[in-house]
Amino acid sequence: MTRHRLALTGGLVLVLIAGFCFLGPLIHHTDQTDVDLVNAALPPGAGHLLGTDTNGFDVLGRLMTGGRLSLEIGLLAALISTLIGTVYGAVAGLAGGVVDGFLMRLVDVMLSIPFLFVVLILSARFAASAVSLSLVIGGFSWLLSARLIRGEVLALRVREFVLAAKVMGASRRRIILTHLIPHALGVIIINATFQVADAIIVVSALGFLGFGMTYPTVDWGSQLADGASYLSTGYWWLVYPVGACIVLTVLALNLLADALRDAIGRPTSPSSQN
Repeated sequence: MTRHRLALTGGLVLVLIAGFCFLGPLIHHTDQTDVDLVNAALPPGAGHLLGTDTNGFDVLGRLMTGGRLSLEIGLLAALISTLIGTVYGAVAGLAGGVVDGFLMRLVDVMLSIPFLFVVLILSARFAASAVSLSLVIGGFSWLLSARLIRGEVLALRVREFVLAAKVMGASRRRIILTHLIPHALGVIIINATFQVADAIIVVSALGFLGFGMTYPTVDWGSQLADGASYLSTGYWWLVYPVGACIVLTVLALNLLADALRDAIGRPTSPSSQN
């Protein structure tokens, strides 16, 4: 990892973005609640480094608060997805036979359901919040994780240490928690990194389509949607900065995940698994 320049670049960019979103508001104090139409749509200048939006909110401060929420949702959704997918895939891979076949066919059925379509329906039905979006995204993005971990467990369950544990009378729960999951931890971490990037993209897409956070909270997707309608009028500062933040964050996470994959030497795509 230390010799991987792209990994170091991605890690550095990710640290800078996290510091910008979480520590930035402590230094750059702005009002992101009260509308200020007097100072609406101001171009970047001394008073507002990235200008203001059409409601008078400071764009730089809005990038910080929106990014913090997007990162929190991405991390929580990835955690939920990784936990469910890891346990589900480990159980299916260790059980084998009819149980494995049934569990994987269930995954195939759920994968046939359009993910974005379901998320849009649930987002429209229930009030959007950081927790609800994380639960919805994490609750439907664990399927590929389950197939990936299941494939890893299929390779691990025939190893000598697992066979020895079975001979010694270890329960399936002990084998999964003590032997299988720890030895698949590298793959789990790589997949979780990709899951964070995917969750941020989904959050941004929902916000852009109008199903994200509502006033006074904001995420990068809703901020991008608000600015896109004014791009033709020359208000470039409402679109390009937030778009750059989304691209840089997802790119940094993907670079970091690719470097982890190269360092560990394990597959990250379940497409080759049955």
